[in-house]
Amino acid sequence: MKCSDTGKRPDTDDLGFARVDLQRKNRQGVGEVVYGEGKTASQTTAILSSLKRNGQLPALVTRLDREKAAAVADALGGEFRYFAEARLGRLGPNRPCDGLGTIAVACAGTSDLPVAEEAALVAEALGNKVARLYDVGVAGLHRLLSCAGELRSARVVIAVAGMEGALPSVIGGLVQAPVIAVPTSVGYGASLGGVAALLAMLNSCAAGVSVVNIDNGFGAGFLASRINHLTTADENTLH
Repeated sequence: MKCSDTGKRPDTDDLGFARVDLQRKNRQGVGEVVYGEGKTASQTTAILSSLKRNGQLPALVTRLDREKAAAVADALGGEFRYFAEARLGRLGPNRPCDGLGTIAVACAGTSDLPVAEEAALVAEALGNKVARLYDVGVAGLHRLLSCAGELRSARVVIAVAGMEGALPSVIGGLVQAPVIAVPTSVGYGASLGGVAALLAMLNSCAAGVSVVNIDNGFGAGFLASRINHLTTADENTLH
């Protein structure tokens, strides 16, 4: 460990290949999240161990494949859980549920589930109640409308869709809550790996819709949690 100032609590844990941020939880309310793709199992294990050692739980790892997850689980034991569909690992329990309302995760189709589950699991880990509304794409609008009550009662809605990416616009016209749109890379050739959905969402005519990157369930879940933890005092401070 290395301190920025003698006598102060260390800002980072220098592992040689990584400088683990030990102050992020104090600055942002949530500890550092590990991006697993491109890291070895041993590197991931070392970073998670550092976060645990320094009181930064729960610690999340995104984009973690099964093989690496198995090695990490062997090293860390029962405190580590792996969610294969979302490719998400979590060390330690979820934060106590202290969000002010419910986050609704609406998913257009079954093929979009990995991204939707990443968003839902991240939101739950950060202390939020989550309502999963799956397979409610616009090709069968009645399925979405049957969930209108749950959508309108949510404090934040995450809308996950590939293909033409129309779901967030439709939801945006139904609810008062902010909508976080997540384009996925699901679709045929002209979907361009999610670019068509991304552009459609960026061009939404519904007010109150914001967009994260393609397949970025983590970013949507994290942002939704931030919104769901805002109090009136916080909102006044921001203004």
